[in-house]
Amino acid sequence: MRDIAQTSALDPSETEAEAPRLNRRQAAKVRTRQKVLDAARALFAERGYEAATIRDIAKGAGMSTGAVFANFQDKAELFEAVLTEDLARLGETLRAAAASESAVRGRVIAALTAAYHGTLEQLPLVQAVVARSWFQPVAAEMRMREAIKPVTAVVCEAIQTGVREGELRQDADVRLISDLIYAAFLSNYRRAAYDGWNMEQLDAQLQKQVDVILAGALSRQ
Repeated sequence: MRDIAQTSALDPSETEAEAPRLNRRQAAKVRTRQKVLDAARALFAERGYEAATIRDIAKGAGMSTGAVFANFQDKAELFEAVLTEDLARLGETLRAAAASESAVRGRVIAALTAAYHGTLEQLPLVQAVVARSWFQPVAAEMRMREAIKPVTAVVCEAIQTGVREGELRQDADVRLISDLIYAAFLSNYRRAAYDGWNMEQLDAQLQKQVDVILAGALSRQ
């Protein structure tokens, strides 16, 4: 917050002077890349990874396949770019939802419920992410672990705050608790995909899971 305040205090002319200006060619390239990302996101969300083709993505973006390959090496790189962009946005959504609650349980549930609301309509995309995580190259896996941090960090910070404020025991294993909660959160997507669970069922299941996981770490004071 302090950094944001300092930035906003700068003279607007100084900020503009420091920001690099794009020429027309560069601006056009940025717009083309974003059009490809938007078309790919829509197709991945509708069909998943395997069924989405570069040809169809290009068609959705209103351009040639050559224009797609001018921006991305292959479908895997395009998929990764879509996820990285989406995860950054999702992290902001989770952080805002968590900030609306004061207790650790409320922060965790509010954040992850917001994640369900933000992704359930794109279930094929979520399934594709989970499926590809088992088979992608190590370098891609490391990049995705970095990209997922804006999401997992919200859970971890909520647990850390719970320890700091005395809701959870001082010896609580923050990393383990965070990992267990996030794993439970992800596992529920299978219920949505294969058992037809709706948002209310997912939310209810998540609350039970969080309660069980936090139970052993609650402060006895």
